Amino acid sequence: MVKPRVLIVEDDRALSDILFYNLQKEGFNTFRAFDGREALEQARQKQPDIIILDLMLPGIDGIEVCRQIRKNASTSAAGILMLTAKTEEVDQLVGFSAGADDYVAKPYSMRVLLERVRALHRRRTTTEADEPRDDVVEHSGVRVDNRRHQAFLNDAPLELTRSEFRLLQTLITQPGRAFDRSELIENALGEDTLVLERTIDVHIRAIRRKLGDLADLIETVRGVGYRFREHTPEA
Repeated sequence: MVKPRVLIVEDDRALSDILFYNLQKEGFNTFRAFDGREALEQARQKQPDIIILDLMLPGIDGIEVCRQIRKNASTSAAGILMLTAKTEEVDQLVGFSAGADDYVAKPYSMRVLLERVRALHRRRTTTEADEPRDDVVEHSGVRVDNRRHQAFLNDAPLELTRSEFRLLQTLITQPGRAFDRSELIENALGEDTLVLERTIDVHIRAIRRKLGDLADLIETVRGVGYRFREHTPEA
């Protein structure tokens, strides 16, 4: 059985050593980088399945590393777990917008971090058979192409992260239906995903921002969660 490949990008060598030891112990094929440039080179050369990426790095910071990994076709499919001391919601939003799949704040429990890595790997290896059957879903000017894994707003491409795409995909498939946050975690991100329900709110804010003038297509249902607007308001 091929071991999942994990790239640790952490400039604190003591923390890097601890992560390396524990991931190796858990059966991952693990390698390391200590700055942003080295991270990009290692990602291109070794094609990791998962990248544990520290936000504060010398040279190129973690946000820019994340963006470049997502833009490069050879590395874009990697699962990215952002690791940082910053805990403000705006920092999470920036990280998710850059393409991070999950977010763990320091100080962290090694047990929890390992579970996040396992969950992220399971999400990454989800088979195409688990994807919705309809190739294209379109509503109110938003089009989701499931086969190509692309979304469009009035025929212009929407630059969504993988998690944002799956959330939009879930909501637009059933316009008018209210999804609670736990349903969105299970249906869009995977039932074994170890994220807080509040993380869904961060993703939804990012999607709305990218929808621009049509942001209100995603409605907040008080006390429940979110839904995709069933009818477009008349002008």
